[in-house]
Amino acid sequence: MQGRMTGKVAFITGAARGQGRSHAVRLASEGADIIAVDICEDIRTVTPFYSLATEDDLAETAKEVKALGRRVVATKADVRDLGALQKAFDHGVAELGPVHTVVANAGIATAFRKTWELTADEWRDMIDVNLTGVHHTATAAIPSMIEAGNGGSIVFTSSIGGFKGVQNVGHYVAAKHGIVGLMRTLANELAPHHIRVNTVHPTNVNTTMIQNPGVYGLFAPEDPEPSQEKSIPGFMAMNSMPVPWVEPEDISNAVLYLASDEARYVTGATLPVDAGAYVK
Repeated sequence: MQGRMTGKVAFITGAARGQGRSHAVRLASEGADIIAVDICEDIRTVTPFYSLATEDDLAETAKEVKALGRRVVATKADVRDLGALQKAFDHGVAELGPVHTVVANAGIATAFRKTWELTADEWRDMIDVNLTGVHHTATAAIPSMIEAGNGGSIVFTSSIGGFKGVQNVGHYVAAKHGIVGLMRTLANELAPHHIRVNTVHPTNVNTTMIQNPGVYGLFAPEDPEPSQEKSIPGFMAMNSMPVPWVEPEDISNAVLYLASDEARYVTGATLPVDAGAYVK
């Protein structure tokens, strides 16, 4: 089946690369026009581990969407800044029309140590991006969606860390659990408007967020020089299926389902795409 998003507009945060770009391209391939947002600059507590996306990355996402014959409005904006995010959303709606689908995907993973050893800045940045940023994304979009009266779908990117405790990423786990509570509340609040709200819960996904020395060290803690190769057994130990990670496209297929009319009565759901990590 093709054209599942024909005539619809999707608002996607963290869209410059990784899962966000994959979501934008997948939804565009099914007919959606895209409002793409990304911070396109580094955050100080993240850079010791990996660099965030750039404006060139966001331009590449826009290029790939346009190559599919779809329209795109790409804007640099930080999900921690509600005013900037609202401006980016409103600009996209003015250009493309009312939004049907929201994908709150922007997120970071950093500071891999015991919870009580996290600095105040590390905790604050994580919660501000991964939880408050999701709330800002919903807040920017919901009034317009209600006013349009067309229903719609909101998808939050959580994690298997939104289901259970994971050592050495307590701030990340707290944020991802918080997203689930926010989703369940909004699912009830928005049901009368036929706006559905769900979460997707990936295991490790093959993006820069996990492909960096900080995460390699988390999965190969005894090695003084951790590498991808050395960390693969640790990655695989997390999942029931014999794979170290899944691909962005695997998550995008789940997002597409939740955004499409095939899931028209699916709301308040927590959808794992995790190679069995949650049940292990």
